[in-house]
Amino acid sequence: MKKFFLFLLGFMALITLAACGNKTAEDTTKTQTTTSKAQPTNPKSDVPTVFIHGYGGTINSFGGMIQRLTTDGKTKKEVLITVQPDGTLQVDGELSKRKDNPSIQVLFVANKDNEWNQTEWIYGVLKYLKQQGVDQVNLVGHSMGGVSSLRYLTTYGQPNDAPTIKKFVSIGAPFNDFTDTANEQSVDELLQNGPSELASRYVDYRDGVGNVPSRVPILLLAGKLKEQATSDGTVPLNSALATYSLLKAHGNPIEYQIFTGANAQHSQLHENRQVDQAVANFLWK
Repeated sequence: MKKFFLFLLGFMALITLAACGNKTAEDTTKTQTTTSKAQPTNPKSDVPTVFIHGYGGTINSFGGMIQRLTTDGKTKKEVLITVQPDGTLQVDGELSKRKDNPSIQVLFVANKDNEWNQTEWIYGVLKYLKQQGVDQVNLVGHSMGGVSSLRYLTTYGQPNDAPTIKKFVSIGAPFNDFTDTANEQSVDELLQNGPSELASRYVDYRDGVGNVPSRVPILLLAGKLKEQATSDGTVPLNSALATYSLLKAHGNPIEYQIFTGANAQHSQLHENRQVDQAVANFLWK
């Protein structure tokens, strides 16, 4: 009986120690989880992102996206720059220099002018920002805004009187004009070899790609109305992705995403929450 009693005491002591050990492990896990939550996962910066609308665009073209991203805490709209046909700027707002991922929306009064004039206007906006002490910017362009942004890069590269382009996002931009090569090549073949038929716009990019800083990461976003479709209703899928192989061969880190469905229609791409998320992830994560 005495031996049994001693055995029982020893067994109970072992159970108590094991319980204490488990409690310690649980407490450690909780402490680690709390510490992890306290650490910032997506630190913001003071690098502005410049949003440039497409052909016929208005303040609504990127207004919704910027507002949604602001509501989500991803960015903060700080400046609206309206460009007159003669290149003069009307600036509303002021950059705070805070690390809130500031956004700048650019509007062209002559919103149906050609891409060459848009390119010069973009350069004018960037020169103004440089004069305000801005050293880096991101560019986001929808449709012709993407076309003109890339034309800026292939024409001017990195001029000393403009901020460095940190990242570039195009949304539904017809880089190979409205040439649809879907009957001649698959998307995979396009991404590997470039378009099988070259529009003059693409030829300009090819001839000027040496001016593009090869360190600039680039994201190409494209849409198609349904799984078997070859366009977003306006821009051929193969045109929106046409410069992928060209820029990849040049050394630029480059990605692409294709969106499908009614919300991937050309004018709906900048209203698409999945596009919002893709832009935010690329620019600010």
